[in-house]
Amino acid sequence: MGSRYRAFALILFLSSLLFSLALSASNDGLLRIGLKKLKLDQNNRLAARLESKETEALRASIRKYNFRGKLGDAADTDIVALKNYMDAQYFGEIGIGSPPQKFTVIFDTGSSNLWVPSAKCYFSVPCFFHSKYKSSQSSTYKKNGKSAAIQYGTGAISGFFSEDNVKVGDLVVKGQEFIEATREPSVTFLVAKFDGILGLGFKEISVGNATPVWYNMVKQGLVKEPVFSFWLNRNLKEEEGGELVFGGVDPNHYKGKHTYVPVTQKGYWQFEMGDVLIDGKESGYCSGGCSAIADSGTSLLAGPTTVVTMINHAIGAAGVVSQQCKAVVEQYGQTIMDLLLAEAQPKKICSQVGLCTFDGTRGVSAGIESVVNEKDGRSSGLGDAMCSACEMAVVWMQNQLKQNQTQDRILNYVNELCERLPSPMGQSAVDCGSISSMPTVSFTIGGKVFDLSPHEYILKVGEGAAAQCISGFTGLDIPPPRGPLWILGDMFMGRYHTVFDFGKLRVGFAEAT
Repeated sequence: MGSRYRAFALILFLSSLLFSLALSASNDGLLRIGLKKLKLDQNNRLAARLESKETEALRASIRKYNFRGKLGDAADTDIVALKNYMDAQYFGEIGIGSPPQKFTVIFDTGSSNLWVPSAKCYFSVPCFFHSKYKSSQSSTYKKNGKSAAIQYGTGAISGFFSEDNVKVGDLVVKGQEFIEATREPSVTFLVAKFDGILGLGFKEISVGNATPVWYNMVKQGLVKEPVFSFWLNRNLKEEEGGELVFGGVDPNHYKGKHTYVPVTQKGYWQFEMGDVLIDGKESGYCSGGCSAIADSGTSLLAGPTTVVTMINHAIGAAGVVSQQCKAVVEQYGQTIMDLLLAEAQPKKICSQVGLCTFDGTRGVSAGIESVVNEKDGRSSGLGDAMCSACEMAVVWMQNQLKQNQTQDRILNYVNELCERLPSPMGQSAVDCGSISSMPTVSFTIGGKVFDLSPHEYILKVGEGAAAQCISGFTGLDIPPPRGPLWILGDMFMGRYHTVFDFGKLRVGFAEAT
């Protein structure tokens, strides 16, 4: 009898202990959203290839208009339009309406709107492969009707705004404005494993000036602190994808202290960063400062093509040969070298050789005609390419001159870099068997160096003999004042636990556990 009593007492004690632990975990003021992790597959790569022409046309359009000031100042650049969700791997579940209708979404710090497919999406094939919001089945639905459209790097979605309750974990955000997508023409959304996007960026970039879900969480007093944080599980052997924590930080997700940097421009979670190091050596491009964005909506690391090409050369990535780049080196290489040795101002060299014009801060196309815009007579195409190739050559030569290389070696090196320029899709293949011998690539943030090993910056698609390995670095050229700019996606956020402090307007990074 006594032994039975002791056993019963022990069970009772353990039960009460487990209950108290569960209670404390749920009462710490943090809302934890489990993230699902998806392995990349060949369907995604096929869709990406199908989209490449459309994406390049869009990028060219953005470079021509937004970046060159055609439709406004460069500071107004819509970086959301450059996003490509093909490599996004982390998803979570939300509910919209009463009772909640379930949707799988990407929690995206690089955009600010919430959108899901609408039951009124009749003519877009992707809508038939995803969950659709049915307003008629929700008792809390409120009609809005304002039209909406968002252009992404791999296609656009359009539809109209509606209002309803949104359930995130155990929290219910009341009267949330969101987009019912009635048109999803892109192949991307057909093969995507997610239904929609929940943006966690600032209201400044919200389409239709809609209040983001996160803003309403804070305004309605649903979170303990105006802070959210990402822990992304990069262990391929584990099923758990990670955790998004609203209301604070889970100390079990990181070790050491966070390095915080202030948000420099509201819209994206944008901050200043220093130089990029390749195998411990400075690339020199961002030594004067670059901007960066912490973006949970992409797996990749996007940055200036000049630096990405240097990284691709160091890791043996094979890209598409740029004839313009080689032509610049052949015709102007020695002249550029002579000007650098004569200590000419690097930013003015390409205008001195006639390939760019200098606007006071950087080179712009000198107007070498290839295709001329009929309305304003401005040239594009060859002129932009030659100017960009020249500017890249200047940076590459500077880098080699600092290392006291011979002139012949420098010209050969620059020619080699021309061959390593990223492909039109921005991605380059590497040898899976050489990953262990590739260099460490590092980012300087808040005066601290954050390393990424080859296994952390290489994307592996498929298994065994059919596996393909892709450089996680992709080219993205954004001029001042918004750029030069890096987008640090899941590859970086997986290695470094990331805190988005809305109250103090800062971003923090610490070693993830």
